[in-house]
Amino acid sequence: MNVKNPQVSELIQNAQKWSAEMACLRHILLDCLLVETYKWSSPVYMFGGKNLIGIAALKDHCALNFFKGGLLQDEEGLLIKPGENSNSARWMKFSSVEEIRAKEASIKAYIFETIEAEKLGLQIEKPEQQPIPEELTTIFAKKPALQQAFEKLTPGRQRVYLMYFSEGKQSATRIARIEKNEKYILKGIGLTDCICGLTKRKPSCDGSHKAIEHFKR
Repeated sequence: MNVKNPQVSELIQNAQKWSAEMACLRHILLDCLLVETYKWSSPVYMFGGKNLIGIAALKDHCALNFFKGGLLQDEEGLLIKPGENSNSARWMKFSSVEEIRAKEASIKAYIFETIEAEKLGLQIEKPEQQPIPEELTTIFAKKPALQQAFEKLTPGRQRVYLMYFSEGKQSATRIARIEKNEKYILKGIGLTDCICGLTKRKPSCDGSHKAIEHFKR
């Protein structure tokens, strides 16, 4: 078994919740000969100098974060995407020590598959770029400031806008959607960002009014 990191030991010992579950997952990970480190205030397990798996203690569950989980076959259906547009990371959630022990063989199988993927140098393929609707290209040609503002948006915000614009079945619908959102693009605001004005740190809000504001758009 590999050496235990003292910072991880302290974290687990002082955890108010999921301490036993984290200790159980830690034992399994070390038993798979991964190197234990402490990064981003969490236990992180490495192989060949690369970060492979993390342990997270969340409100409703304890979890393993497979940083390149998108490469795994997931034949048992144990992995969950942390977000709808997540391409790489996958989570494996647990709610008790008993559940972890019951799934130990499966957990190790996923860990060893992760190690093999790293040995082979496999990489997550970047998602195909969302095509730009012809109507948006035409508007960009007439409004270069809009194009510049759009290109300054994060890739995620750009992708959501392009998907939304492209979903319009008629050209007139696509144009209307673009024109309605021009002012938000120019302000650097994404389609699903908060525009209610109730928060000073857009889009950081509780999300309770996003749907209402979205339909206003």
